[in-house]
Amino acid sequence: TPANTDFHFLHFPLKTFIYYTEALELNPSNAIYYSNRSLAYLRTECYGYALGDATRALELDKNYIKGYYRRATSNMALGKFKAALKDYETVVRVRPNDKDAKMKYQECNKIVKQKAFERAIASDELKRSVVDSLDIENMTIEDDYAGPKLEDGKVTLKFMKDLMAWFKDQKKLHRKCAYQMLVQVKEVLSKLPSLVEISLKETEEITICGDTHGQYYDLLNIFELNGLPSITNPYLFNGDFVDRGSFSVEVILTLFGFKLLYPEHFHLLRGNHETDNMNQMYGFEGEVKAKYTAQMFQLFSEVFQWLPLAQCINSKVLVMHGGLFSEDGVTLEDIRKIDRNRQPPDSGKTMCVLLQDGRSVSKRGVSCQFGPDVTERFLEQNKLQYIVRSHEVKAEGYEVTHSGKCITVFSAPNYCDQMGNKGAYIHLRGSDLKPEFHQFTAVVSAVTFIHDLYLHSVIFSGRPIYRRYLAFIYRQYTHTYI
Repeated sequence: TPANTDFHFLHFPLKTFIYYTEALELNPSNAIYYSNRSLAYLRTECYGYALGDATRALELDKNYIKGYYRRATSNMALGKFKAALKDYETVVRVRPNDKDAKMKYQECNKIVKQKAFERAIASDELKRSVVDSLDIENMTIEDDYAGPKLEDGKVTLKFMKDLMAWFKDQKKLHRKCAYQMLVQVKEVLSKLPSLVEISLKETEEITICGDTHGQYYDLLNIFELNGLPSITNPYLFNGDFVDRGSFSVEVILTLFGFKLLYPEHFHLLRGNHETDNMNQMYGFEGEVKAKYTAQMFQLFSEVFQWLPLAQCINSKVLVMHGGLFSEDGVTLEDIRKIDRNRQPPDSGKTMCVLLQDGRSVSKRGVSCQFGPDVTERFLEQNKLQYIVRSHEVKAEGYEVTHSGKCITVFSAPNYCDQMGNKGAYIHLRGSDLKPEFHQFTAVVSAVTFIHDLYLHSVIFSGRPIYRRYLAFIYRQYTHTYI
């Protein structure tokens, strides 16, 4: 009953998985339970587990149409578009009047045709950059625009403070300024190695943050709690800046702004959501097109490809978004040699860095998981003390595993407005590199949530949210949050 209650109201706290697992232990032949748990896994990006549950539901009942829908959605998230299309075809054939299924089928069919076209015209010629087609100098800032502007084309501290206040009021940065920032940050990032190495003096400290996923007000809360980035207050954000939340543009432009302001003291690493497939599936592409243009999304895509993959602190702590590798013997030198300026492949070192969750099949459905034995061997070979990763929701905002040698940090509290998790960030001091954890809770307002709900209805479903559900959610948020 608790699991079904969560499912009925589309609310998926971490305990929902436990409820359905317990139910399946009592009734292991119930296809509906597997299908519902599959959706719960989808909501937290555990695509491999979601695919497994949807497949099991169909093994139990081959006529269970929702099972085909869940399996198609799982395969879509994994980039297995042909497999997804086959299941969507089944759903549409059985339910020809299902508008949502028809829309998903059309979307998937479009992607399959697009991929085929791209393969057909692929060549060894270098792809022309969006930057080459821009004429930023002749872009006009209208007289009625009252927002922040770069000073002589440069990011300043005043600009960043004005920008954050402007975004906080849910106003849009002028496209000329956004283009200027993207072109400049691409130049900065392209000069960095795939493995960035920094040194902290004994008295110095750095803050490491995990996933932020377009939760702009929670990003502001981090800066409120921990201070704005500066030369004396450096930060490292460990990927997954965008998607899911409705303020991904605001989050990423703020982070890029600080990277331009403090290039040596503000660090950004690439996550699996800084990729085209994920942006197409989980909102960032749609958000950029809604707020700006398709051309700007293409430029974001180019910039994301230049984000470094990992960072080593004092030659002792390795930070990367996903985790370790599907094979032993990988060295820091191997990471340095990764050609990152591309979309990640389905396997290999780049995929592991972005997506790794032991050496068993990953709940993500791609890459594989790594256990404490893998961590121990990797650390010993590379003379490291421990690794810091992100990529996974943690109830407390962080988790310490593998006898303290593998730390996960996640900085998007109440992920997707439904997980109920805390967020966290880590302080590391140069003197001992001992991690100090700081937790925080979500900052949500009714205005913010309604904006989020509206954008999701437009970007993801293409149709209005049902009024009854909207009214229920609105009551929950206005009664619960200030």
